[in-house]
Amino acid sequence: MSGHRRMEPPDASAVAADVARALAEDVRGGDLTAQLLPAEKRGRAHVVAKEPCVLAGAPWFDACFASFDRPPVVHWHYTDGETVPAGAIVCRIEGQARAIVTGERCALNFLQTLSATATQTAAYVAAVAGTRTKVLDTRKTLPGLRVAQKYAVRCGGGHNHRMGLWDAVLVKENHVAAAGSIAAAIASARAIAPGVLLEVEVESLDELREALAAQPDRIMIDDFTPADMVAAVAIADGRCPLEVSGGVSLATIGAIAKTGVDYVSIGALTKHIRAIDFSLRMDA
Repeated sequence: MSGHRRMEPPDASAVAADVARALAEDVRGGDLTAQLLPAEKRGRAHVVAKEPCVLAGAPWFDACFASFDRPPVVHWHYTDGETVPAGAIVCRIEGQARAIVTGERCALNFLQTLSATATQTAAYVAAVAGTRTKVLDTRKTLPGLRVAQKYAVRCGGGHNHRMGLWDAVLVKENHVAAAGSIAAAIASARAIAPGVLLEVEVESLDELREALAAQPDRIMIDDFTPADMVAAVAIADGRCPLEVSGGVSLATIGAIAKTGVDYVSIGALTKHIRAIDFSLRMDA
């Protein structure tokens, strides 16, 4: 076991709500096929990672089984944030056999999706190693799974941007147009929502200078060329953190980080993912 990352645990009420929704969708009035098994039969099972990954989703996996009247017990061999090699057994499950097979699909769905986000994030974090740049997620998450995917980003070593529209202000071009100027938009935002993160998006070096004069908490430089990123870092000169957004990939993030920007936000962490292949098998 290696590569363990300590992260803030997810909100328990959000986990419970996610799992209740998933089980209602999948089980509804009952698992017809599970009735092939004797009601009192107990069983053991194990989950294998069929490819290397960074594990994420254990709280959701556990909650899928905890919801049963006689919940199976899950014994984890790895914890969220750890790097798991292909072929490794990540956990073992024991308890009522019907509950194991009924909860299997929902539990694996959470594990495969969240581990995909964590694994993708870890690759981007590795690409900026040795620089000052931190990897951020975005709001481009799977509907209804934002808390879960943002937790998975932390498991992968990344950092969370705002959770939603309610916990930070991000002033973009349409807001600036409505307010009349970057300075006016920032002043209005400070008055409306004092004390929360205030970020403004700029699209040119001239707009960057205007934003710096208005003193936001962070400035997003959107779709800047590498040369303009270098210039932006020099102009900001440490007065305000800079965040790069737009068109970032694994192939480009290393060069972006070397310009000296503070953050890079990447929608691909949560929307361009491929599920990690896990398999649950009952023991003989």
